[in-house]
Amino acid sequence: MWGNPGEPADSFYEVRPECTDVPKSKFRIKPGKTLSVRKWQAAFTPEGQLDITKVLGRIQRSGIHPSIRGEVWEFLLASYDPKSTTEEREQIRERRREQYIRWKEECCQMFPVVGSGKYITAPVITEDGRPIQDPLVLQEANRGGNNPDSFELAKELTSRGPLDKKAIQWILTLHQIGLDVIRTDRTLVFYEKQENLSKLWDILAVYAWIDTDVGYCQGMSDLCSPMIMLLENEADAFWCFERLMRRLRGNFRCTERSVGVESQLSNLASVTQVIDPKLHQHLDALGGGDYLFAFRMLMVLFRREFSFCDSLYLWEMMWALEYDPDLFTIYEEEADEASEKGEASKGRAKSIRQCGKYERENMRNKTEAPLPISVFLVASVLKDKSATLLTEARGLDDVVKILNDITGNIDAKKACTGAMKLHKKYLKQAKRNTPA
Repeated sequence: MWGNPGEPADSFYEVRPECTDVPKSKFRIKPGKTLSVRKWQAAFTPEGQLDITKVLGRIQRSGIHPSIRGEVWEFLLASYDPKSTTEEREQIRERRREQYIRWKEECCQMFPVVGSGKYITAPVITEDGRPIQDPLVLQEANRGGNNPDSFELAKELTSRGPLDKKAIQWILTLHQIGLDVIRTDRTLVFYEKQENLSKLWDILAVYAWIDTDVGYCQGMSDLCSPMIMLLENEADAFWCFERLMRRLRGNFRCTERSVGVESQLSNLASVTQVIDPKLHQHLDALGGGDYLFAFRMLMVLFRREFSFCDSLYLWEMMWALEYDPDLFTIYEEEADEASEKGEASKGRAKSIRQCGKYERENMRNKTEAPLPISVFLVASVLKDKSATLLTEARGLDDVVKILNDITGNIDAKKACTGAMKLHKKYLKQAKRNTPA
């Protein structure tokens, strides 16, 4: 077994044969290192309680076997409390499935395409909520095999009477979701099936309805797509995506003046200024001091920079490194709007052993409002490309081109290791700069 290069994981996510330019995964399933089915099952007590400390190290170093990825992610994303029993989790799962069905039925009542196995890729109502009657627009909407009959849909919407403002805003986003869905992971065989495309559309449509603050934004389909591949039940996939959005929704929150991710870009600028001042100065001189060239990396967590398989490997390493055992309780209390209880839980002591390595580092340094590891991942990529950027980038177009060239050529594990080193260096520097 010594030096075993491991089994490639690409076979678990089959690529369409005509897509010959898709980068190969660097992730390998390594016996004795990658979290296996056997090691995962051995981490549970007979009652079903998970000793998370037995698996975090393996995930941080060598990832998860694809056959159990979905169920492990549910714990990493705080869908379930590791201390819960099998029976308690089944009750939670059942309750959530019922809730999802209720929300989906509510959406279907307003817009009957939801749950029909179809989706839309063209607008069907005007901005004031009236069904579009223009024959040319309706003809365009009917193109493609999976679009519903737009003439019939317009007639049905008309018969239902006036829509309220929230419903209008929601329906206006549905065709944009459809356009994004048909472009998401289109190289994968999985998405040749219309039922999988419509499942992705349904989940994003329901999420857009229930999250009134954020709704739907481009990039969410890239974050949701792996969930429906890893979790067969649509409701389970929805809740896993919902938990991921708890971490990332701040990036998608928009106002008239700014996009949420701008605060992370500002953090990235601060980090780069500390760890590589020469590079920061050069980027600033080129007009890139706002770091907008890194927008996509942070918004969709490197989905475009890595192969599909490697991006999943990167995500699970990040989540294992950032793991916080209190998140389940905090998320549940947020959902219940039990603010007093929530504040109490945030203040209670937690075992450092049960935390991921990145979270432990923040705890030891008593870091207030710690930055997500994704900021240090982007900083790590910039650091690796520092010499090239300093010598070859003469404008922002060059910066974008140099960073685009990394697609499919980054090693996820090395990127995480680099991020951890930069995080440590940044914390040390921040400590030095803090007045005694």
